[in-house]
Amino acid sequence: MQKHSVTISGHRTSISLEDEFWIGLKAIAATRNRSLADVIRQIDKDRGSTNLSSAIRLAVLNFYKAQIQPTPSPDNETYQSN
Repeated sequence: MQKHSVTISGHRTSISLEDEFWIGLKAIAATRNRSLADVIRQIDKDRGSTNLSSAIRLAVLNFYKAQIQPTPSPDNETYQSN
C-alpha cells in the first residue's frame, strides 16, 4: 500500500491505495491526457459522500469494466442458443 499527499481545493490530504490502484489511476490519467492530480480532483468532485480512497478504487474499477466487452445474454440480440 502506498500513501500519497495531494492538494485538492487548496487542502492537503493523504490517500492510501494499493499499488494496483495507483497503477490504474495513472492509466486513467494517461488515457485522458491529464495529470494525476487533475484526475483525482475530478473523482473528488464527483464522489458524493464516499470517502476519497474508495471513490478512487471505484473509478479505477469502472475504468477497467468499461474496457471489457459485454458478454452475450438471453436479453441481448447477439445471444444464440444451441
